[in-house]
Amino acid sequence: MNILGKLIIIGGAVDKGSFTEINLDKNAASNLNFFEAGILKRIINESKHKEKSRIEIITTASVIPKEIGPEYVKAFEYLNAKNVDILTIERREQAADEEVLARLKAADIVMFTGGDQLRLSSILGGTPFHDILLDKYHNEEFIYAGTSAGAAAASNNMIYQGSSSEALLKGEVKISSGLGLIDGVIIDTHFVQRGRIGRLFQAVVGNPRVLGIGLGEDTGLLITNNREMEAIGSGLVILVDGREIKDTNLTKVELGQPISISHLVTHVMSKFDTYNLETHKMHIQSSHYL
Repeated sequence: MNILGKLIIIGGAVDKGSFTEINLDKNAASNLNFFEAGILKRIINESKHKEKSRIEIITTASVIPKEIGPEYVKAFEYLNAKNVDILTIERREQAADEEVLARLKAADIVMFTGGDQLRLSSILGGTPFHDILLDKYHNEEFIYAGTSAGAAAASNNMIYQGSSSEALLKGEVKISSGLGLIDGVIIDTHFVQRGRIGRLFQAVVGNPRVLGIGLGEDTGLLITNNREMEAIGSGLVILVDGREIKDTNLTKVELGQPISISHLVTHVMSKFDTYNLETHKMHIQSSHYL
């Protein structure tokens, strides 16, 4: 099936400039240095109408939406994307409101902010908003962009809880259903900075068919046709492939006990590297062997 939409998932802490600073305008030039080469600029460039695209910022995951939303509006406006607004959905009934649905139908880009991914799945899951979101992603030149919680919720399987320090103890990682834009992967965010490699290991050993994706902060993946992934941003993407696992004690140990895994394959991607989800082949843009 050919998917017309694009998925841009970001590990969190997108460096969009410090828009809470008093001297914002004075510092705008230095902020723009990031914008021109950064993830938000890439989102605009990948969209159907570029700077004229209709962008809706969705703050459902956040507990401080009134602070987060305007920050993203300003960030996009400094990139000359002026057709930007905040779409407030804080309760399930709002996800069936005709005005809300009309705005989603008109959007070229939706940007899901960070927060709690379980808020996204529990408030939006199974609503008319969710149905339209999936339809647009599959059948229109549409971009779903999500950072932190917005990224974690994009897949069918979603990590919503789990201690970083105790992640390789059986039962410490909690997995639920996400928004289901992409299957066959599971996504974790703030990955390098918060030491979440163990969380992804446990998620993958429980279902080795699923590719684990760990996104560093200010780092993301551009996914086209749910197949080709390109690393974007300034940091690292860690991929965990469990298809070649040879042994584990997962089913033998009690809850809370350490998990052993033999022959778990990992890949590290940086900017412009690509990975194909069908062939499971990675291409390093600046390969040592070219």
